[in-house]
Amino acid sequence: MSKVAAAPVLRLTGITKRFGPLVANDRVDLSLGRGEVLALLGENGAGKSTLMSILFGHYTADEGTVEVADGAGSLKELRHGSPAAALEAGVGMVHQHFTLADNLSVLDNITLGTEGLWRAFQGRAAARRRLKTLMDDSGLAVPLERPVGTLSVGEQQRTEILKALYRGVRILVLDEPTAVLTPQEVNQLFDTLRRLTQQGLSIIFISHKLDEVTAISDRVAILRAGKLVGERETKAVDRGELAELMVGRPVELHGRDPQPRGVEVARLAKVSVPGPRGGMDLKSADLALFEREIVGIAGVSGNGQGALAALLSGLAQPSGGSFSLFGNTVTRFDAGAFVAGGVGRIPEDRHRDGTVGDMTVWENAILETYRDGANQRAGWMRIGAARDHAKGLIDAFDVRCPGPDAPIRLLSGGNMQKLIIGRVLENRPRLIVANQPTRGLDIGAVAFVQDRLLEAKRAGAAILLISEDLDELFQIADRLAVIHSGHLSEARPAEDLTKRQVGLMMAGEGQGAHAA
Repeated sequence: MSKVAAAPVLRLTGITKRFGPLVANDRVDLSLGRGEVLALLGENGAGKSTLMSILFGHYTADEGTVEVADGAGSLKELRHGSPAAALEAGVGMVHQHFTLADNLSVLDNITLGTEGLWRAFQGRAAARRRLKTLMDDSGLAVPLERPVGTLSVGEQQRTEILKALYRGVRILVLDEPTAVLTPQEVNQLFDTLRRLTQQGLSIIFISHKLDEVTAISDRVAILRAGKLVGERETKAVDRGELAELMVGRPVELHGRDPQPRGVEVARLAKVSVPGPRGGMDLKSADLALFEREIVGIAGVSGNGQGALAALLSGLAQPSGGSFSLFGNTVTRFDAGAFVAGGVGRIPEDRHRDGTVGDMTVWENAILETYRDGANQRAGWMRIGAARDHAKGLIDAFDVRCPGPDAPIRLLSGGNMQKLIIGRVLENRPRLIVANQPTRGLDIGAVAFVQDRLLEAKRAGAAILLISEDLDELFQIADRLAVIHSGHLSEARPAEDLTKRQVGLMMAGEGQGAHAA
């Protein structure tokens, strides 16, 4: 008998949510058992976030009910549209982007909002004792008096989980919990989750990483276009079947496809880039990029990847060292000039840096080329030509949207990324700076983006691939380097490295972690 059949702690029945003509959730039924890990899968835009927002009270369902077990195990209907009611019923959520105050201690972050403003010293002492017990029981060790801003990413995530456990949650939703963790931190997290479920905690695990889903979950539920299209016991399913259920067709991820290395496209020699708050975000870095090669950069977020990408895109100027691009020493750093000269930029944040949300799809399609003769004449925009151009990109790159006149903010993350990829690749750049190009994308969109990068490589482009997904880096990168605290290691052939070695280097340990 499955865990959900034995002791259900959550039941969603007939959940429907509409946003105008869009049906985000269509009569979804879902249950969760005590001590069960249920993985929730689906393409970008399949309705996962909407369903969890209804559970947690951020949205109100148009139809259907949510029932949560009380302390005695009886299912009680949850009041719609109230996060406070969800928390009171024992439902907690840890978002992919942490909601912690960097300047406060771990203890203050965890207890914030649980007690009165003028709590006495005795209250803090009691909270510290309770947290010590929670940490001993769960294995979540965090220094309570340290400011959160000084913690590693893994420690910050443990703080978020402790914050939920401190509030007495019995159901915990984890949204892409491994996105910014090293392999070692992922293993520690999974050990913790297994320990917590043995104590009765029930978990909904949202992820696009199918290897992790099969490693940690008991059961998998798959959404497609707002509908629940399948539920499987994890032990009875493989990655291929899950991928096909998610996207409705077989999905194949292709390997690195080695090519004869071409001429040198860019070289950094002892380059340093200052950070916005003083110090150096990139420290005396050496790197060479060649035609028909993908160089992967591994590292935990915030270790200098942004400075490296900005430098190669003309958005940041070095304070030391030398930088050559296409055989010429660079002295003028201007993003427009870099694009015109043959650099394609896939930015880390597709919402903030890659698109303008209130502009249309066609306007976003020409953001970097609107001055070209194809898009304007005598200072006047050729709107018809620009719309036709956008239609071509929509068709060629399978961008699923209402049309070129729709605001781009209405598109899912995967479809936004496809448009950005198309905008970059149509210009046939000689150097592509791809910063987290598949972050948060479903496996179908990941396969599409990776295939386009491999095609660009075969056509002669040099590609710098910055990614926190080691599976992706080992799959398509020819050489790998690791960045930690602004230090960039030597780029070595991917086949000469292991994920364990790279994970240790990402954490500042192991051979080459601080190589110049």
